[in-house]
Amino acid sequence: MRRNGVDIHGTEDTRSHGDRTHRPGHGPRLVKGRNDATEHAPERPERPERPEPPERTVPLFVEELTSTLGVHSQYVLHGNIQDLHLVHRRSRDAHHPLAEVVWNALRRLGYQALIRYDQIRGFRVVPGPEQLMVEELLRVTQQSGGRDRHRPPVLMEMEPQLRGIVTGWAEHRRAGHGNGRPLEPLRVVLLIEHAARLTTDVTRLTESERDFFVSCLELAEQARPVPLPPGVPPSSVSTGAAPLFNPVIWLAEGERDLPNWLVSGSERIRTIAVPDPDADERRRMAALLRHEHPGPGGDRWGPSDGDGDGPRTGGGATGKDPVDAFARASVGLPLRAMRQSLELAVARGIPFDAMPDAVRMYRLGVEKNPWRRDEIRQRIIEGERTVPERVLGQEAAVSMTLDILKRAAMGLSGAQATSPGHRPRGVLFFAGPTGTGKTELAKAVASVLFDSDQAYLRFDMSEFSASHSADRLVGAPPGYVGYEAGGELTTAVRANPFRVILFDEIEKADKGVLDKFLQVLEDGRLTDGQGVTTYFSECVLIFTSNLGVQRTDPQTDEREWIVRPGTPYRELARTVRLNVKRHFEHVIGRPELMNRLGGNVVVFDFISGEVAERIMRLQIDNIRRQLLAEHDISLELSPHARAQLTEYCTHDQWNGGRGIGMALETHLINPLARVLFADPAIGAGWTVSVQEIHERADGLVEIRTDASPASLASPASSASSAFVPGQR
Repeated sequence: MRRNGVDIHGTEDTRSHGDRTHRPGHGPRLVKGRNDATEHAPERPERPERPEPPERTVPLFVEELTSTLGVHSQYVLHGNIQDLHLVHRRSRDAHHPLAEVVWNALRRLGYQALIRYDQIRGFRVVPGPEQLMVEELLRVTQQSGGRDRHRPPVLMEMEPQLRGIVTGWAEHRRAGHGNGRPLEPLRVVLLIEHAARLTTDVTRLTESERDFFVSCLELAEQARPVPLPPGVPPSSVSTGAAPLFNPVIWLAEGERDLPNWLVSGSERIRTIAVPDPDADERRRMAALLRHEHPGPGGDRWGPSDGDGDGPRTGGGATGKDPVDAFARASVGLPLRAMRQSLELAVARGIPFDAMPDAVRMYRLGVEKNPWRRDEIRQRIIEGERTVPERVLGQEAAVSMTLDILKRAAMGLSGAQATSPGHRPRGVLFFAGPTGTGKTELAKAVASVLFDSDQAYLRFDMSEFSASHSADRLVGAPPGYVGYEAGGELTTAVRANPFRVILFDEIEKADKGVLDKFLQVLEDGRLTDGQGVTTYFSECVLIFTSNLGVQRTDPQTDEREWIVRPGTPYRELARTVRLNVKRHFEHVIGRPELMNRLGGNVVVFDFISGEVAERIMRLQIDNIRRQLLAEHDISLELSPHARAQLTEYCTHDQWNGGRGIGMALETHLINPLARVLFADPAIGAGWTVSVQEIHERADGLVEIRTDASPASLASPASSASSAFVPGQR
């Protein structure tokens, strides 16, 4: 259907009233006014016409389809089939669903009807001039097969109708059914939607499913091109004047959603990938959607400056082009998602200049952005005081971590790149000796940013050392155990996009897991086994590792220290960073992972003796609070016992704070538990004072204690214990 020389479905008609303008690549130019309509232009030289730049009116996959209809009878369109697609008409862009774009292009080749099929609604004919005729032919074919016309056909019941569509009902029409005179076959196209859902399992076909696809394969070989219908002038369809197949077009998300032997079993069947939109298409779509935005920043709000199709400036106080900002924020999204982001912005009253906020809302499903709140800045400022009190002896590491958090809060992570994309808000790689506060600092980061340790999610990478471990993070692929459960990482981030994620001891992870981290660090997203995309653009990722402080001796195969306590911090940090880089480049062969981490490697120092004493005092206070809360028993230490504990806890700096905790457990908690367990008389309201600690030759630690109820003020009334396990 045409109006004023233009196809109302979005494709421009290049004909004039008496002639058709010449298009390069479509045969010799016809000369008006000659007796012979096919006479070529005179051989004498004519003034050359000014060449016009080629302009693509339809997507490339549609061009590939329409240009090969003379040799292929069936097509498998796979990939981005559910998206909107851009066409160019009358020097303007328009977006349409795939079926409309394909149908508009095929109509120009003389196709008279588009038939769509799915398992729920059966065959449907798209409105057009031959709609009633094609619907009648489908009914006749259906009745000849003896099927109930009140339900959609399934698989083998479709075969007679498929054959009728592919042949254009040539036998029926040439027999003169209906009006008594023979008719030429129709030129039609069949679109099979949701083709992947025709089977339960494409790798385990039932007998009826197998027979159906075998018949489709045979039909592809037996099909013959259909000539141009007599009612369509050849000059109006260009290359469509040649006989073309009535194509069967299968729409599938993936190329392997149909049986492999069907797709590759015939030269008549062609697979065409429908790609995701590129940067140019996203920008064209953003410019097109600006015309549709009714609020501030949109063209429907008021007069626009400059040409509506050209680049625009503006973007409020940022001075950025809002169209370009919208397109950049939509990296990785289909055009349909951009359209839905616009609808979301209109519903929420978001101006076009702030479309990146609408896109973020569309991706994450949440409107409030904690990163935009002033309290984040206040908490980071407060963290400069509280975090060093929580992570002792790591002033340099804490300072660098807080600097990275400030950068994340300001939205400047990756700002030096031309297009930062949707990478995580912050990335930290904690390296250094064990027990120096790496995990504790990760918890402190969660508390600073989101005011809750619940925003802290930890994965122990020693549990992800097997080759199939990546499936635990993103979910198993279809057909494997655990597919329905989804991925542990992707599910948790979708539930709460604003969180700190700790990957502990990253060097123990399998290489397949490291490859997933590469994708997160580069693109800020992961697609799980069920095809659901999870975005990490609002997360802070923290990797911890003990790399760089030890190495394996190639001669003895024993572990040896590279750095030692007392090494100046600058030298220690340089050595650790260098060895971490060597490990990723030469040991596991992932230099690109180190490149993604960049300058975010935070090196922790050994615990000094002074810091070890402070940690010991804090942990003793924790023991006293726990004993008082659980049993209402007060714990005291004599100066001599405290000095002994200090010696036990600070002599080994190699194990850091974790070694201090183990020493307290061995020399205080265990013997104290034996004393309290052996004497039930010590109960609520009592005070236990540790006087001395003794380590026997066999390694058993004993303590001498004084215990007395709170009502007794005189030391003479207290009970004294000897160095006997289980007695006081």
